[in-house]
Amino acid sequence: MTGASDTDIDLFAERQAVTSVPVAVREVLRLIGAQPGLWRASSNFGVDVVTGESKSSAVSALSALDNNFKDAAGMLVMSSHQGYAYYVIDGADLGVDDPPVWDVVEDVNAGNGWMSVSNWFAATAPDAEDLRDRMESMAEMGDQPIWADDIEPR
Repeated sequence: MTGASDTDIDLFAERQAVTSVPVAVREVLRLIGAQPGLWRASSNFGVDVVTGESKSSAVSALSALDNNFKDAAGMLVMSSHQGYAYYVIDGADLGVDDPPVWDVVEDVNAGNGWMSVSNWFAATAPDAEDLRDRMESMAEMGDQPIWADDIEPR
């Protein structure tokens, strides 16, 4: 894992046309924002891969759903998964130090998934043993996931 610099985080926010990054989001990005390693291994996460295009897609997905967002256009996208699922912060909450994280899934729902970024970060921590088991099973079938270099074999 490699953290992002404050300059990188500011550019991440600028690409999404937001002027503020909550304290807890900034701390997460300082820890794993440049290279998340196993954290968010199957999703787009980080200051270089979550872009303005990611935000446009998330806003579009949200607009087709019933939701309680106060400022969808001002949202900050933290992560996307295969172009249909997003973890986001409501634009109205960008001034909150540790805001709620919304789970937006295209054509399914937009719900408040976690009470805070801190809760989201803890809940999405990778399970290295589970991933090691999965990696070994995939290796038996001749496949190697892109995150395999982040796990030491037994």
